[in-house]
Amino acid sequence: MSWLTCTTNETHLKATGRPALNPRVLIGAVIMKHMLNLDDRETIAQITENRYLLYFLGYSSYNKQPPFDAALFVDIRKRLGQELIAEMNQKIHGFYLERTAVKKDKSRKDDDEPPSGTDGNKGEVIYDASVCPQDIAYPTDLGLLNKSREITEEIIDELHAADRSGKKPRTYREIARKNYLKVAQNKNPSKKVIRKGIKSQLQYLRRNFRTIEKMLDSFEVFPLSHKLQRKYWIIQTDYEQQLKMWVCRGHQVDDRIVSIHEPHVRPIVRGKARAKTECGAKIHMSMVDGFAFLDTLSWDAFNEGSHLKDYVEEYRSRFGFYPEKVLADKLYCTRENRKWLKEKNIKLAAKPLGRPSAKAMEKHVRPGERNPIEGKFGQAKNGYGMNRIRARLKNTSQSWIASIILVLNLVKLAGMALPCLSFSAWRKLKYIIKSITIQIIENLKAQNKPRELSGLVI
Repeated sequence: MSWLTCTTNETHLKATGRPALNPRVLIGAVIMKHMLNLDDRETIAQITENRYLLYFLGYSSYNKQPPFDAALFVDIRKRLGQELIAEMNQKIHGFYLERTAVKKDKSRKDDDEPPSGTDGNKGEVIYDASVCPQDIAYPTDLGLLNKSREITEEIIDELHAADRSGKKPRTYREIARKNYLKVAQNKNPSKKVIRKGIKSQLQYLRRNFRTIEKMLDSFEVFPLSHKLQRKYWIIQTDYEQQLKMWVCRGHQVDDRIVSIHEPHVRPIVRGKARAKTECGAKIHMSMVDGFAFLDTLSWDAFNEGSHLKDYVEEYRSRFGFYPEKVLADKLYCTRENRKWLKEKNIKLAAKPLGRPSAKAMEKHVRPGERNPIEGKFGQAKNGYGMNRIRARLKNTSQSWIASIILVLNLVKLAGMALPCLSFSAWRKLKYIIKSITIQIIENLKAQNKPRELSGLVI
């Protein structure tokens, strides 16, 4: 059943402890999770009930026991970071280039010369950016302040339970809750009503902060757990931001918090028809030969047009040469970028400056040239769950997004192999997963990381 084995002498691991899992099972489970757009528990349930999924993971017979607990998906996402998944995508595209090179050699005659780009430039690349919305409640100033107030009340209860020497301080939580619901349940509250509700929640929150600081002074050792202490820091920052916006009568502040439980999430203005502002990570993706590569993943908004040079240089470091043609939207087509691309003999498929002639328009822009990358974003969001990232941590959310791009490339590779033999696509897919996991273990060995290696071998 296992095609990847390692002895304890080779990995310098002890023979005791929980037995490690086959990396084919781990990576295969992540692939199926995003292909079927399921959550962690549903994925394990489907694997347990479906013998075809078990066969894909490498099991030789039906096994009614789940391969691992659903909570292990969090550790898998922590270990499968962006760098490892980027290596997988590179290997997938390399396998595609090998296959196409063999086909071209067979079809080309002996006297034909291989095609080459302008001054060594080869290939086409499409650039675009998008936002991956996080699965959080719609953020409102009043709702965030109410949540912060409830956390301070929880902290007061925790401190009073740890030291019952005095009387429990008043929090007026019932009155504060009624004041919040009076505004939140109003269908069309006016700005004056909302501002009054925010003011009352700020006052309750400030009172609770004074109570907490007074109670903490009576302890010799800090009594709060790391979880509550982290929440306390977050709600203090949220209080400062909300107070600043209330005083200035504005709605903008630097590094604005939109979720107490996920403070790394930021609002990003996109101006789309469905939602003007989206809360999540902004990604920049390049598309080469139908395969997607994740160039940038940031939780803060950025102007992708000002980083075009970096993306083209990354293309060169990835493939060894500059692209022959760049396809991008209007945001990338600044005068500075046009001048730099012209110096590198790279053609920019965009509308020329000024009032161009019809011939110039036909030469530079063709309808639907950028449709593949737009369709790739639609496929990722509608089919594989990129429009609702349900991971809670910052690094696991980044791994979630990168895994979806990995699945896009595997589906693309399998689709190219389907016109061949009947089951050649799945054979090649299993070969790719095998070679990828072997490469991961070799990299971890070279970096002397026995902890990460212990969860990837058997």
